[in-house]
Amino acid sequence: MCIMKKVFKSIKTYFKGVKKEFEKIRWTNGKDLVKYSVATFSFMLFFGVFFYLIDLAVALIRSAA
Repeated sequence: MCIMKKVFKSIKTYFKGVKKEFEKIRWTNGKDLVKYSVATFSFMLFFGVFFYLIDLAVALIRSAA
């Protein structure tokens, strides 16, 4: 029975630590979330177009040669 007490005590300690760390989380507010989402989408769009144009240029150069 002593082993079971140790197991449950360690599980309890683990979840106390999880709760303590969870309370340290700084959640993003709505305004910042929108700002970061727009920035992420803009970067994705920019790099998507950029690499598409690079690929198109390479394809045109290869087909002309």
